[in-house]
Amino acid sequence: MHLIPRTIWVVARARRRPRAGLWEPTTLPMRALPTDVDMALHVNNGQYFGLFDLGRFDAMVRTGLWDEIRRRGWTPVVQAEQIAFRRSVTLGQRFDVETRMIGLDERAVWFEQRVVVDGDVAVRAYICTRLRKKDGRPVENDEVRAIAAAAGHDLAGEPTLPEWLHEWRRSVALPSARTPLPHTWDLDTVRRG
Repeated sequence: MHLIPRTIWVVARARRRPRAGLWEPTTLPMRALPTDVDMALHVNNGQYFGLFDLGRFDAMVRTGLWDEIRRRGWTPVVQAEQIAFRRSVTLGQRFDVETRMIGLDERAVWFEQRVVVDGDVAVRAYICTRLRKKDGRPVENDEVRAIAAAAGHDLAGEPTLPEWLHEWRRSVALPSARTPLPHTWDLDTVRRG
């Protein structure tokens, strides 16, 4: 099932699932479909990012944030992702996508996501996201906190992000889309390794 129909299915299903707390992990049961796997018949490494999108949609709906986000015309976007793999998930195998919002900083909403097979972590990722307004401007995280509070969440338990995530984000950040970034390869750096 491709991502648009699968996303619609996940959002519809999430509306019938139990409400989730803002900082607690959510679990989305799944099965590796033919559209998820590559020639080795395991979930393709790039497909995990799409599966994690589904986990974040499930979490946003179940926390009550999704309706508030859509009502305002905001769109979630990913700024940066990092992923690590421990073991393969094969065609037809059942697994859970676990999603936890791990905090907000001055600009981003951060998630830790895992693929869990029989209680064992197979894949883990950290996702740095933003919300964009209709005009493309970023949503300030004070606005995100306000809709979370309006949805009945206690923000007193907001986790503090580990410093290594901030360092990682700074090290991989690209300039703003309004800043030119000409495409060139620095072959001398590549050759020197």
